[in-house]
Amino acid sequence: MRPAVSFAYAGGRLATGLADVTTDPAALDSRGWWAVVVTYEGKVTCARFADVRPAPHPGGVWAPPGEWSSSLDESAYVAGVERIRDAIADGVVYQANLCRVLSAPLGAGADIAGLGARLARGNPAPHAMTLRVPGLEVASASPELYLARDGDVVESRPIKGTGRTADDLLPKDRAENVMIVDLVRNDLGRVARPGSVEVPGLCELEEHPGLVHLVSTVRARLAGGGWPELLAATFPPGSVTGAPKSSALTLLDELEPVPRGPYCGAIGWVDADSRRGALAVGIRSFWTEDGMLRFGTGAGITWGSDPRREWRETELKAARLLEVAAGGAGQDLDERGTARP
Repeated sequence: MRPAVSFAYAGGRLATGLADVTTDPAALDSRGWWAVVVTYEGKVTCARFADVRPAPHPGGVWAPPGEWSSSLDESAYVAGVERIRDAIADGVVYQANLCRVLSAPLGAGADIAGLGARLARGNPAPHAMTLRVPGLEVASASPELYLARDGDVVESRPIKGTGRTADDLLPKDRAENVMIVDLVRNDLGRVARPGSVEVPGLCELEEHPGLVHLVSTVRARLAGGGWPELLAATFPPGSVTGAPKSSALTLLDELEPVPRGPYCGAIGWVDADSRRGALAVGIRSFWTEDGMLRFGTGAGITWGSDPRREWRETELKAARLLEVAAGGAGQDLDERGTARP
């Protein structure tokens, strides 16, 4: 069998001709067009491609995965929410994003290009990306911008607040969004010119397939440095960790039994020649590992959180994407048995 051809697809552009793979983010300030994946745990993959051109998404065979299992079942997730609420009451954190990872056996002959093409048709997203390089396959339909860079101008668009319709959003969602905006402002402030951090959009309503979100925009002008300094100051993304970030990371490490991998990390592209790039938060994303297809889902927890409502939010976020991967439509997550191990 011939080895699968490496490629990346993002923003209507197909990248082929793999020229280099490195774990050093300093390469993103060198030359060429790079596909980038940083796992939530901090493992960096930068892949430079020689040929980047406008093209349709490449096709490929896709076979539905087997039965899904979850790293946290409903009772464990609810208990985790209660632990976070206790930590909030004790002043340890103000907010934390509790996540779980779903896993299913890969279908026979399944090609990540086929899944990426399905997502592009069935769940189009502004920061979608499909990538295949040796040792890493990702198909992402992320709606959330972690970092966009154009020269020395940097922008982040954190999402907090999710519902089927705008009527589902609660005061808790706006409060959570504002908390994360403050965290992102502080993160960018570490590498920004003094006085340049601004919030041109706060808690704006955005519609995506099957969901609505509250989205804010934080913008800054870099004082110097490049991608390594920018990632060091802001990673992991604040919207998928919590506030204060260091305390939330410690708490989540205790509550989540498996690594998140590319989920909640960074997925995107950098054009080092033009000093432009866009990295999405790695949500609504599939990846392959050890013959398994994996997918993450989570919810932001505040003092006002209802534990079972937060569990249902994780189901809501996963449902449409799992339906696309299964090749079906209109089936509820519980009906397909995907929510519980």
